[in-house]
Amino acid sequence: MLRAFLISLYFSTHKILSDLKTEFLLIGLNKQLAKVHNSSLNTTHSTRNIEHLTFSDHMSSVSKSCYYHIRQLRCIRPYLDSKTAFTIASATVHSKLDYCNSLYHNLPKSQITQLQQIQNSLARAVVKALKSSHITPILRSLHWLKITGRIEYKLLSLT
Repeated sequence: MLRAFLISLYFSTHKILSDLKTEFLLIGLNKQLAKVHNSSLNTTHSTRNIEHLTFSDHMSSVSKSCYYHIRQLRCIRPYLDSKTAFTIASATVHSKLDYCNSLYHNLPKSQITQLQQIQNSLARAVVKALKSSHITPILRSLHWLKITGRIEYKLLSLT
């Protein structure tokens, strides 16, 4: 407790911490965090308790962004040749699916399925297929790996 007080005092006297501008993240066991909450650090503005870190917010954001771009691609798809549609799909949606996808290793199956559904929708939009058409031949024709394969490929290429 004395250590937290001294840190707070040092930062406030050297104008390093400003109550309105500074954010900090406290990581530790519940027993350790209880000591910090009883200290003199001013955490009254906004505090967040992160019990379990998940990718649910990230997945929601990626899904919204990807489906937006897929809808836009479907609108202009009748005017594009297949090579241009493939390029636009890779640049706008696949780049979002591949960004840091090595972090998706060992995610719950429901979240991997969500990403796979995005890729399936994108593939059908690129080749102008019906929603009911089987996806495996479409992915093969585009030379795209499924999401689990893409994640494994990224991990293997990094190592």
